[in-house]
Order: sequence, then structure tokens, then C-alpha cells
Amino acid sequence: MRNNEIFWCKTCLNMSTRNRIEFDSKGICNACNWAEEKKTLNWDEREKELELLLSKHKSNNNYDVIVPVSGGKDGSYVTYQLKHKYGLNPLCVTITPPLAFDLGSENLDNFMKSGYDTLQINPNYNVMRELNKRGFVNQGRPLYGWTTAIFTAVMKVAKLHGINLVMYGEDGEIEYGGSTESKNKPVFQAEYTKRIYLEGELESTLSGFDKHELFFWKLEEDDDLSEIELAHWSYFESWDPYRNYLVAKEHMGLKEKKGTNTGTFTNFAQNDNCLYDLHTYLMYLKFGFGRGTQDVGIDVRRGAMSRDQGKALAQMYDSVSPEPYVDLYMDYFEMTRKQYDNVIDKWANKDLLFKKDGLWKPRFEIE
Repeated sequence: MRNNEIFWCKTCLNMSTRNRIEFDSKGICNACNWAEEKKTLNWDEREKELELLLSKHKSNNNYDVIVPVSGGKDGSYVTYQLKHKYGLNPLCVTITPPLAFDLGSENLDNFMKSGYDTLQINPNYNVMRELNKRGFVNQGRPLYGWTTAIFTAVMKVAKLHGINLVMYGEDGEIEYGGSTESKNKPVFQAEYTKRIYLEGELESTLSGFDKHELFFWKLEEDDDLSEIELAHWSYFESWDPYRNYLVAKEHMGLKEKKGTNTGTFTNFAQNDNCLYDLHTYLMYLKFGFGRGTQDVGIDVRRGAMSRDQGKALAQMYDSVSPEPYVDLYMDYFEMTRKQYDNVIDKWANKDLLFKKDGLWKPRFEIE
């Protein structure tokens, strides 16, 4: 894609290179249009839909619903609402992340101490590492094994425990710009996640392992997951990441990072593992926008920042590489520095970026 073919949302900074994003005739992205639509949406009606869904799955067994959590703001907020507002008994499930930050581990510990049953899954370390490495090398997605398990392993747990409702946080496709397929659907099935979030590459990425090694990653036809309904909390209530942070901080002891996170101006989100920093840097390399642009969009859409302010921040932060963690990455992926750099350079979009003094810089200026 050449520079004269790229453009940015007129309201936020969403870039035309973003996967599955849509723009209207005024050049406004679907995430910003959704933010405006939310202001007039009948949320009372959607809450009634939520109450019906929760009533359907209210169980006489131990647990009514599974909530995937990491100890961060969003899963914490959803769990708190389900338990304290709607009276359900959630089973929280966390997939131990690779290269966890001490802060992430502390936040998860604080979450568990705040009074929620939490099942911690530790999939085979070597398989997880290999899947993440394949994701890094072949897809530019160094958390592929982990993000896959957040879906597949959770489904396995739901099946094993007879829990037929899984409540995730936000639908990123709707909130941040992507497919609008699920916009008016309160629940979805496993097929949607495999096709959209895992981008149809699950089976090829899992090839070459023994079947018993892939229990937490491979969904078999005889698993019969048809009765399990998945939902995003953001369908039922207007999603506000900053509100979630405040609730998690007050009730679950969530702590933010001292200083800002790599590639952005914020410090209270995605603090569980340092591979996320590489994930968002690769997003910048492939598509020309990074973590800063994503956070700007959230703040612009909630009215906390102007587009011009956000533009300056995105230009300042997006291209920052996670250099402090490169030794950890090389050790984890069992790579030399040259091999690591070759993968990084492979994913850099040469139409959008150029390399100077060992760093990838944009050929464009945000308009």
C-alpha cells in the first residue's frame, strides 16, 4: 500500500490499513460511528437481554458463568458486575501468560484475594513457546499461542464443568474498528472466534504436535460445544476502559505501572506480560499504527482528548520498540539477535516505513 493510498479516520486516528475496518462517506471509521451510536442506544433494553441470558444460565451447580481474567481492569470489572450487581457465581479462568511481568502477577494475586474462585491454567510450556514462536515468525503475532488458549482452553474448561456461558469483556472489532458482523448479536459461537480473532489460521499453526500435547488448544468435533454461548459484556453496557480501571483499582487492588508502557502514554492496561509490547510493536511494523494510536482512539472517542492532542502522542510513541525486553525475547524464542532482527525486518511494511540507524520510522505523517 503506497502512501497516497492510506488515510486516517477524520474523528480519531484509526488507519485505513487496519484489518476489517470500515469507513463511511465522510471518512469516519466504524469505531467512531459506534461511539456516537452508543450515546442514543437503548441500553435498558440491552440490559433486559443480559438479564434473560443470565437467567437462562443460572445454575444450581457451583458456577453460573465463566469469566476469562488476567488480573487486569476489564475481566475484573466484568466479574465484579456479575457477582455484585447480578448475583451470579462466576468461575474465573486465567491462562498463565508467557514472560509475565511481576506487576501482572501481583495484580492477579490481588484479584484472587478480593474474593473470586479462580482457576489458573498452565498449558504445556514448550508447546506454548513453540506456538508463540510460530506466530512471531509466520504471522507477526508473538502471542498467538496464548491468545488462542484464552479462547480454546476456556472452552475446554466450560465443557468439563458443564458451564454453558462464557462472558468476555469488549468486542474489539466493534469498539476499536473491525468487522461489524456481531454488532447486534448478544451471543456468538466458537466458529466466529476461530474465523475472526484467530484469522482462520488455527489448524495450520497447530500442525506437527502430538494430539495429547494440544488438549488446551485444539477443539475437536466430538467436543460438542454447541450448547456453550459466548458473549461480550460490551454488547450489554456501554464499554469504558477507564471506568473499568477505576472499579478494578478500588475493589480488586489493581496497580498501574510506574511510568508509561512501551509504545504508549498510558500505564494501566495490558500489564500482564512483556510479549504484548512486542505484539503491538509488530502491529506498528505491519500496519503503520501502534499502541499509542490505539490508546488515542479510546480517549478521543470517550471525549478525554482532542484529535490534535492524540496525533502528537501517536507520532511520539507508536514507533518505540520494546528494546529493553529483547534479551528476554531472544531467550524465550531461542534465537540469536540476528535471527530476531531478521524476523522484525521481515514484518516491516517497506511501503510505510524505512529503516534509519537500526530503527523503523514512518514514511508518512498522520493527516
